[in-house]
Amino acid sequence: MDQISRYNVVHRFHKRSLLIAINAVAGLSIFFFGYDQGMMGGVNGAYDYYHNTMKFGILDQTTQDPIVQNALLQGGIVSVYYLGTLVGCLAGGWFGDKFGRIKTIALGAAWGVFGASLQASAQNKNWMICARLINGWGTGILNAIVPVWATETAEHTSRGQFIAIEFTLNIFGVVVAYWLEYFYGDGRGQFVWRFPIAFQILPLLFLFGIVWFFPESPRWLTKVGRDDEARYILGRLRGDSEEDAAKAEAELQDIRNTVELEHKTAKRQSYFHMFFGIGSGKLHTARRVQLVIWLQIMQVPHSRVQWISGLNDIFYMFSTLICVFTLDRIGRRWTLYWGSVLQGISLFLAGGFSRIALDAPAGSSRSNSYGIGAVSMVFLFTFTFGATWLTVPWLYPAECFPLEVRAKGNAWGVVGWSIGNGWLTLLCPVMFNAINEKTLYIFAACNVLTIPMVWALYPESNQRTLEEMNLLFASDSIWNWEAEKNFKLLKEQNPGLVGAAQKGVDVMGEIEKGGSGAGERKGSIARGMSLDVGVVSRAGGEEGEKI
Repeated sequence: MDQISRYNVVHRFHKRSLLIAINAVAGLSIFFFGYDQGMMGGVNGAYDYYHNTMKFGILDQTTQDPIVQNALLQGGIVSVYYLGTLVGCLAGGWFGDKFGRIKTIALGAAWGVFGASLQASAQNKNWMICARLINGWGTGILNAIVPVWATETAEHTSRGQFIAIEFTLNIFGVVVAYWLEYFYGDGRGQFVWRFPIAFQILPLLFLFGIVWFFPESPRWLTKVGRDDEARYILGRLRGDSEEDAAKAEAELQDIRNTVELEHKTAKRQSYFHMFFGIGSGKLHTARRVQLVIWLQIMQVPHSRVQWISGLNDIFYMFSTLICVFTLDRIGRRWTLYWGSVLQGISLFLAGGFSRIALDAPAGSSRSNSYGIGAVSMVFLFTFTFGATWLTVPWLYPAECFPLEVRAKGNAWGVVGWSIGNGWLTLLCPVMFNAINEKTLYIFAACNVLTIPMVWALYPESNQRTLEEMNLLFASDSIWNWEAEKNFKLLKEQNPGLVGAAQKGVDVMGEIEKGGSGAGERKGSIARGMSLDVGVVSRAGGEEGEKI
């Protein structure tokens, strides 16, 4: 394969070993994401940072704790990062769909190094605000493209596990940030806060250097007409045996059919057209955009309620392993269901126990007992969140969009995450100061609300190929049960469009007629296909006729 560099790992690894290698590189990016999130908690408590450099607080000489005098400035420095991720993800989605996944990951890593360097060298609040904004751009680019690259290389039977492992590394990044600042957190010098910020440059530099030696997404290669490269990479990803080769070829044919159908169905694919559904036809991209934005926004009241400590972070990290083993077995919807139930219960109880502890005499056994109960509920919440809601809102956007705009579609999910985290970073301290433990009741209510929301609006993506997603969202109705019914009818109506790889049939005998080499086809399979259940396709690639 002359088009692919001889130094690319695709020539050395195959099947499981290649998937593990890709997962490790994707996980490195997600590790940086987690580290960057966890880092600012310790930085905000560094004396030189809040007193001498940013000047938003002073030291309490009695308790030796920081007193924040300008909470808006403190929160603004943190939250402007999410404005950066919002802008960066939109840029990353556009770049990723146009120039490929690998180049976009390299761009995000380089931009992150630039932003982290500016943060580590900040001399005042204005400098830090601009640096946080730039660093957010890099994170947004990576968050928009890495889950897409991972899902497009994984098999549909283990796609959830693939992403769940990466988010174990995400929380490992939070753990590393906490303990790094714990060991270097004593003292009043600049090193206490500049070193943890600068530390994130190391994984980003490594990511930038190594990603060039990894294979491009075979689905993006097919989209831009580089079928020979796509076939080779898919063959290496799926295995070298005769059966594996047949499945890889079948998967490639499904991708080709989907590319043709998307070109036929959708006319306009800008962010503006996606958001309002202009020109998307039966692909219904506007509905998918709304689903992923709100799934991420509803994740935020779950995640922001964590009271961070080193032990809780470790507890949190190990809980993500549950998702690794359950996500592809019980599906996305049931994972969210049981997460919402346990999280809602734990938050209601945490709020109630906190109020009882606050009303009891300070230092009494009643106060101590209910205080321990409240902390236990927080640990239960954190454990459940790590096993459920942490991963699915990042996986679903990378699965559900058409190939033509998959990176831009995933970027919309990051937009939702950025909006949710940005406003809650600013409002959370205000809410706790104003209504105390009642804030937890609001978050608990959000958990309850997500149960009917997921049940009614979110179709199941588990154990379905990425190529089947267009059929799953082809219904004109927003309701999940209508989408499932429509999906079943479309599968029956278009048996040759998708699903060949899933069934493991010898599609080459059905599709490659008259070709002189692998992958050559006599006619277009997608030409006579439709995403309208009122159209029945006829053999030979002729246009369908209305029922």
